Amino acid sequence: MRIVVAGGTGFLGSALVERLQKDGHTAVVLTRQPSRNHHLRWDPYGPITQWVHVLEEADAVVNLAGAPINKRWTAAHKRAMWNSRVHVTRSLVAGMKSVRHIPPVLINASAVGIYGPRGDDPLTEESGAGTGFLAGLGVAWEKEALAAGPEARVVLLRSGIVLARDGGALPQLALPFRLFVGGPIGSGRQYISWIHRDDWTALVLWGLTNAAVSGPLNATAPNPVMSLEFAHTLGRVLRRPAFMPTPGFALRLVLGEMADALLASQRVFPEKAHLFGFEFWYPLLEPALRAIYG
Repeated sequence: MRIVVAGGTGFLGSALVERLQKDGHTAVVLTRQPSRNHHLRWDPYGPITQWVHVLEEADAVVNLAGAPINKRWTAAHKRAMWNSRVHVTRSLVAGMKSVRHIPPVLINASAVGIYGPRGDDPLTEESGAGTGFLAGLGVAWEKEALAAGPEARVVLLRSGIVLARDGGALPQLALPFRLFVGGPIGSGRQYISWIHRDDWTALVLWGLTNAAVSGPLNATAPNPVMSLEFAHTLGRVLRRPAFMPTPGFALRLVLGEMADALLASQRVFPEKAHLFGFEFWYPLLEPALRAIYG
């Protein structure tokens, strides 16, 4: 397959492109700063005529573009988070619809933040959107992606916390443990929905080739855990204590509004992946962390 990946140089995109190439696919990366032969300069805020030709012969498009959320949410950064998802997805879909042969598949990034804080409620792809900034962003983001239909099969990849050693949230979560001051965040009772990066990339490839899959797809392991269990498991794997909780008020002092996202409880299950036969390599947290840390 010839697959165009927008945002293919980041933590998730680079891993996906590597997996695609390993499996014999041709990956073309849309990026603002091309540095390799398979990269194409891309300005999603400029005219689509500069890059749209690459979509003409594409078998699928994967859109992972978006400003990071793990920064303090100033008004300016919230605008960047919104525009880099909503506006950029709108531009990409416009490009898809402008070519003679519309790419038949769009895998568009989303996030479990769309469900909002939901306590202990079990959440599946059938669960409605919640409240809060991330939920509103998720709704607007997915709406732009769905505009690629009906000509394209659209998969909305609602990712949880993707775990890997070299990026994402895990190195930040592990740092206090390495300094012997690790512990749960907040009360420890909020649920964390996570997935090993190898399972995440495998799920994307599975979604690309499985014609029965469309709409929301939860990219989370089948066993979400409470923050307390996550901390104890991470401490055990790293051979560090896990007795120093980080109070919610301290997080809010440091991170502002972003702290609410860290403290939100989302107990998300990958019901659609299970229904259509996807098999996780790492369904349980401790084996996933042990694989990551060797």
